[in-house]
Amino acid sequence: MADEQLDLGIPLPDEGPKGKSRSKQRSDQTGAPRRLGDDETIDYISNKDVVKLTEAEVVRQRIARVLVHQYGINPDDMIRDYQLQVRNSETGRMSRKRASIAIFEPGKPKSLETLKRIVVTKARPKGSRTVTKIRTYAQADAQLQELRELMIAAGTSCTLGMWTDDQDLYFVEREETRFEPDFHELPNWPGGDVEEFDATRDASSLAELRHADEYMLRFAFRRCHNFIHGNEGLPKDAAFWQFLYVLFAKIHDERLVRENGFSPRFRVGVEDLDKKGGTGSPAVAGRIRELFEEVKESYADQALFDDRDRLTLSDPALTFITSELAPFSIYATPLDAKGVAYQELVGENLRGDRGQYFTPTGAVRLMVDILDPKKNETVFDPCCGTGGFLRETLYHLQEQWKPKNGTFTSQEYAKILPPLRRQLAAYARDHIFGADFDPFLRRAAAMGVMMLTDTAGSVFQMDSIAFPDGHLPGNDEAKKVPQIQLGSVDVLMTNPPFGSDIPFSEAAVLGKYRERARQRGGDWGVAWNYTRENGKLKKSGEATAVSPEQLFVQRAIEWVKPGGRIGIVLPNGILSNPGPSDEAVRRFILQECWVMASIELPVETFIVEAHVNILTTLLFLVRKTDEEKQAERFHGAEDYPVFMAVAEKVGFDRRGNPVFVRSPEGDVITEEYEEQEVLRIGGVEVPRVFKRQRPIKDNDLPKIADEYHEFVKRHAHELPWKARP
Repeated sequence: MADEQLDLGIPLPDEGPKGKSRSKQRSDQTGAPRRLGDDETIDYISNKDVVKLTEAEVVRQRIARVLVHQYGINPDDMIRDYQLQVRNSETGRMSRKRASIAIFEPGKPKSLETLKRIVVTKARPKGSRTVTKIRTYAQADAQLQELRELMIAAGTSCTLGMWTDDQDLYFVEREETRFEPDFHELPNWPGGDVEEFDATRDASSLAELRHADEYMLRFAFRRCHNFIHGNEGLPKDAAFWQFLYVLFAKIHDERLVRENGFSPRFRVGVEDLDKKGGTGSPAVAGRIRELFEEVKESYADQALFDDRDRLTLSDPALTFITSELAPFSIYATPLDAKGVAYQELVGENLRGDRGQYFTPTGAVRLMVDILDPKKNETVFDPCCGTGGFLRETLYHLQEQWKPKNGTFTSQEYAKILPPLRRQLAAYARDHIFGADFDPFLRRAAAMGVMMLTDTAGSVFQMDSIAFPDGHLPGNDEAKKVPQIQLGSVDVLMTNPPFGSDIPFSEAAVLGKYRERARQRGGDWGVAWNYTRENGKLKKSGEATAVSPEQLFVQRAIEWVKPGGRIGIVLPNGILSNPGPSDEAVRRFILQECWVMASIELPVETFIVEAHVNILTTLLFLVRKTDEEKQAERFHGAEDYPVFMAVAEKVGFDRRGNPVFVRSPEGDVITEEYEEQEVLRIGGVEVPRVFKRQRPIKDNDLPKIADEYHEFVKRHAHELPWKARP
């Protein structure tokens, strides 16, 4: 940091604040692994300094990444812990204070004359993991005083400031007046080397709306939901639905602007920001209510909304949410970022109230990777919950379809994105299907697909165990869809409900399971009781109650076409218990399917994201054709290799803390990776590739996926099924 001493004329120590950071010079070759302590990481700005991961440093590192990813600011133009001589506004005394991040004019020597922006980051307040009231700009005046003092000390060239503690976030603009600087709130920062908003001065008046960095989108979603929950007196689930209404008003407004050239209505001007924590802006709130009424009309044919859906939020709440979401382009934000933000929000607000739990992201990604849905294949989840498998399938296909030749400017991306999204929308409309017993989850899943593709796909409220029978509202509609009739699905992936405390006992339905098992000509099925006599498994009568996971095994097999692929999450007991009932299920699986893979997951997989303590296995199957089953009856069961793996680590421990790869001495090991970014330099977007260091997460799931694909290549000639052409 010696260069900064020359610019400021202030002697600086060689290290940051005591106990917070230290500089560790690279002593090895570029790209070689480095070792870190438990509480250390590689600074995102310098890409070489090792910093202590205090709670405040965690926030700073997140924001540094956002400055590059979302605002297009070159990390070479940033300095961490930049010291300034600050005058206390109350006492007049001078002292040295540090700006958490100082941002300078692109490509210029770093000095007070080129200092353009200042960021102040603080540790997240203690006890704020639960929902708390969001403060307005006026209510945070005392906290923002430090930012204002730093901006004054920086001189007149520094016109933009940011303050955040990972709970509140404020953007500040400085304007010179005759006597002293005036500071006021902005809805957001301009990106890159842009220094001010255009004349209309509202959050949608930048040259274009920006795609959202994943952290910032999650941050905005969480703030909006917390504002509703904390200020409107609504329970969590009601706050969630009200927020979704406003989010869909935003998506609708973007579509009208993009496709019809309309002026944006989902916007908030600087003059409205002072009102967002008080009376709110009636004009802003009125526009949002108008947009939501249009949303209900536009999506009427997709059964997402009806007359019972009412936007009841107050003017202050609507003004606040609009100010948070207006700067972003939901349309241009990458699918994975939108999916993660949506799943976090829906999981926190719908999980567990009705006994459900949701499939963790790592398990979802692994299942989709192994099943590898193709562009002409139907994908169906009969227990879709909030739609995680459906959204991951869309992301998986987008990654296959999008151009592979690097990073794109916003102009290039604007040309690539529309045809890609149209392709995804067509796929979602014709090939993505889901079902769930719970009407709230069905709706949340459909809205999640809609947010990614602008079409809801087809998600039905129905009893998948009883289908095609059943009385729930979506059952009759689902029976009209040829792609999801029994024996028609290409790829089925699901995490069914399981547990002996919720057995299924409807006699008529169990009778049909037995009848379909007989029609297939095999010896085994799930709707009988079994005993052992002289070591042999025998039927001992018709079952009057069957656990749901056993029924879903048979139902999943019945739903796919011969040659169709299945991925199903099962409790370990069904695959390993010695009891006759579970053994019969295993024999039924081997009778009807080829086993592609079996991957056992550690308890951490579900305990963190789903809050259930259970050991599970991902089982992958291919349904046999009638000819293959007949050949086995004549010639005996065929021997073939099966991929089997046990995941021991999933990147986090039981408390959700990250787990990293370590050296024999116990140090955390880093790896080099590339980040492709688009920076704003001289008013022009310039793609850049950065080589960076990061700690290596100790996660077996991606490695297992790679090993599986290698296994298939190695043993392709021995496999009786054709999972990967």
